[in-house]
Amino acid sequence: MPISRVRWAAATLPAAASLLLAAGAAPAFADDTYTLPLHQPVPVTATSQGVEHEKSCADIPSSKDGWHFVLPGNSTTFVKLTVTFEPGGQQVVTVFGPPSDKHAYVASAPGAKLTAASAEVKGGSVDWFNLSHTCPATTKPSGTPSGTPSSAPPSQSPSQSPSQSASPSPSGTPSGTPSRTPSGTPSSPVASVSPSAGAGGTTGGDLAKTGSDTPVGLLAAVAAALVGAGAFLVVRRRKAGAQG
Repeated sequence: MPISRVRWAAATLPAAASLLLAAGAAPAFADDTYTLPLHQPVPVTATSQGVEHEKSCADIPSSKDGWHFVLPGNSTTFVKLTVTFEPGGQQVVTVFGPPSDKHAYVASAPGAKLTAASAEVKGGSVDWFNLSHTCPATTKPSGTPSGTPSSAPPSQSPSQSPSQSASPSPSGTPSGTPSRTPSGTPSSPVASVSPSAGAGGTTGGDLAKTGSDTPVGLLAAVAAALVGAGAFLVVRRRKAGAQG
């Protein structure tokens, strides 16, 4: 009997040792990473129906769309998260939380589509990771209003308007107005003086000042005619007296 027990112990010790080695190696396999797909279908936006929406996602600013990814269970954690947005392209995330490494947060441009997502994880045994919720952008980016005041063509209008409107006014106005005024002015005093000479009849000096000799010549012609007629009558009477 003692010999049979020794033989049994010798036969079972190697098997027990191999079980202990396998148990010690189990934690080493638990540290290996593996890849998981996203549980929700893509493409999807932060405002798509069927996606839960929250006001904030960790420290993602309100001018961006926020995305919160989470792993099921308690023993699995993220090692690397790779996501692709349109527009925006691919992002690789290696820093996770809060509150732990089973939570991941990503920011994208407002309205961008999530077109692909995969994760490298460690620990536990899960088949996918989830999009917990999104945080749609609530404010516009700070650089948006910078382009509005750039297009201001009215600066050209004041430079052209005074040059065209001011040039014709000084050149045309003085040229035509004064040239006609002196030509018609001297004619008016002649007409005003002539009636005064006819009405008075006694002031001969006024006729000389006007420069018009027509009344004097007419009177002289009438006087000469009267003198001639008188002389003719005198001569005729003398001839008639001589004949009688």
